Amino acid sequence: MTQPDPATTYAPPPEGHVSHSRLERVLRSGRFAITAELNPPDSADPADVYEAAQPLSEVVDAINATDASGANCHMSSIGISALLTRAGYSPVYQISCRDRNRIAIQGDVLGAAAMGVSNVLCLTGDGVGVGDQPGAKPVFDFDSISLLRTIRTMRDEKVFLSGRKITNPPQLFLGAAENPCIEPHDWRPDRLAKKIKAGAEFIQTNYIYDIPLFEKFMARVRDLGLDKQVYILPGVGPLASARAARWMRSNVPGIHIPDDVIKRMEGAEKPGAEGKKICIELIQQIREIAGVSGVHVMAYRKEHQVSEIIHESGILGTRIK
Repeated sequence: MTQPDPATTYAPPPEGHVSHSRLERVLRSGRFAITAELNPPDSADPADVYEAAQPLSEVVDAINATDASGANCHMSSIGISALLTRAGYSPVYQISCRDRNRIAIQGDVLGAAAMGVSNVLCLTGDGVGVGDQPGAKPVFDFDSISLLRTIRTMRDEKVFLSGRKITNPPQLFLGAAENPCIEPHDWRPDRLAKKIKAGAEFIQTNYIYDIPLFEKFMARVRDLGLDKQVYILPGVGPLASARAARWMRSNVPGIHIPDDVIKRMEGAEKPGAEGKKICIELIQQIREIAGVSGVHVMAYRKEHQVSEIIHESGILGTRIK
């Protein structure tokens, strides 16, 4: 594949843009950024959101509010984002294209920005068949790339898709997801290039457990010059047990867990502690890879463990290699 034409790649926001995003400021300053997921409660009580956010607040630069991940219903991403901004946290508002059409999404983007949200992660979304309400009707009016283009248009051109003017456009730092471990592996950097062209300024990846495979992906990313156009935050997370690792490898598309990692979990006297140790080691290895700008830590409803992992990994306050 040839190098992308610089004339067609996405440029940063216009000169004079003032970021309201702590995550954006950290990344542009050259510091190693840390993000984590807040897994939404099955509750209407804001205290449940704040309880989960508290252990993350001192160790991350932004907190992802997931949007019905796995096609399962929880408190909405926009609701969590509003609660987090109210408490002074910096959320990443995740938008899945599965559940809303372009009219609803554009309105939600304006509403989120009005509430103080400054980061958006654009996702196509899991199909409804994988969730606990498979009879739901999917929308998919957009995919992640067309969603990126739409929000960039709203921000930079100050218009809706209809061409109607937006009086005060949303000032947002635009992100997308990538999965370096899904086949065909050689095609993933090309897909990343399309997302950058559409407007992505930061990337959070799915779980990385196979360092050599990720290093191969990053080598191609560097060859294409994509690491100079987008900030890449690989995803990591602790494994609970060898059984859980085998289940993830068999049932979650794009997650490759090498045999040696599973054997290590099988031989551990305390699998949970070993999974945490492996996660810390992965963070330390990932930090040494050229082109990496941060890390995205995920552990389902284990926010206290995420905080411990970040503290023990020694990445707080460090700079990009």
